[in-house]
Amino acid sequence: MSRIERKRERNFGPLYSLPMALWFTLFFLAPLGIIIIYSFLKKGLYGGVENEFSVDAYRYLGDPIFLSITLRTVLTSMAATMITIFIALPCGYFMAKSRNQTFLLLLIIIPFWTNFLIRVFAWMNILGNNGFFNEFLIRVGIIDEYIHFLYNQKVVVLVLVYMYLPYAILPLFSTIDKFDFSLLEAARDLGATKLTSMIKVLLPNIRSGIFTAVLFTFIPIFGAYAVPLLVGGKDSYMLGNIIADQLSKSRNWPRASAISMVLTLVTTAGVLLMMNIQRRDVSRTADLRGAEGADVARPSAPDRGGRL
Repeated sequence: MSRIERKRERNFGPLYSLPMALWFTLFFLAPLGIIIIYSFLKKGLYGGVENEFSVDAYRYLGDPIFLSITLRTVLTSMAATMITIFIALPCGYFMAKSRNQTFLLLLIIIPFWTNFLIRVFAWMNILGNNGFFNEFLIRVGIIDEYIHFLYNQKVVVLVLVYMYLPYAILPLFSTIDKFDFSLLEAARDLGATKLTSMIKVLLPNIRSGIFTAVLFTFIPIFGAYAVPLLVGGKDSYMLGNIIADQLSKSRNWPRASAISMVLTLVTTAGVLLMMNIQRRDVSRTADLRGAEGADVARPSAPDRGGRL
């Protein structure tokens, strides 16, 4: 490419990025700015906001009830995320080693063809008092009366794991599929057990995929609303349910905006952490490759006879 063509490409660079900049401004920065402004306004008498500066919405963030719900949300999100990753890792490994990757990917994607609420109601029919699971246990003779599986924190975690498991499997499969499995064989030849080789060789090399899977599951679970509402009880409320109640019932828009800012800050912190970790991995890999290249390029020292 000539100098004139390169200069022309640099001149048109901002023009090429203009559509994406407009998209982010209209659909991300502008709504986020509205939420920030609303969080510092006073609640209207009949809902909405009044043009008067107030920090009452942020004072609510220190309420003991809100703090307990926040702690419950964090613990529930962490538990569901860890279980999801624990299940997704062997699934992604098996898919990467399988010859039927296309078919297995299709099985992972099929749940996305069904509406989110339909899948939640399906779990309600399975675990309900007159659902499939209770009927099966009664007919087999294991129990005599119905067991109340629904409306508790455990079933919330169960359904959340089911809902967001594909979001963890896909990035893990993509990362493991690029892994050089001969490294595991080399570790086994050097005396490592199969479990040790997995922990010390496989996991460090797919760390970027693990962090991506964690973000893809933790962030939407942290803001979940429908699952705790439908299958959880009164002790299973999460931050997403509080935001919905503040908007629809209390009509306290500033308070809902302030809680949304908490979710946004947590999400942003997670994304920045992942970007920082990936940047370190890339720089570490580049340093290792540079050191290996220097070792290869360094000439061998001559022996006593003057020969290389």
